[in-house]
Amino acid sequence: MNWRDHIHSDPKIGFGKPIFRDTRIKVEFVLKLIAAGWSAEQMAEEYPGIVPEHLRAAAAFAADMMRDEEYVAIENPTRMLIGS
Repeated sequence: MNWRDHIHSDPKIGFGKPIFRDTRIKVEFVLKLIAAGWSAEQMAEEYPGIVPEHLRAAAAFAADMMRDEEYVAIENPTRMLIGS
């Protein structure tokens, strides 16, 4: 899937954060719903503008954004500050 077919940024909408085309729904919002365990059906019922293609596009978008980045998962960042 080419997420660019479904996602774009417009400085006039959502402070320029990525949104789904023809909506005001932010990709970040949908990713947070997925992380919270919402099903596609729950999202479609609560937010009729969200369609299954958006979920796949959001996943493809997130994967592309992380592809060239380096991240280190820290189990408990507070513990690292206290133990320093």
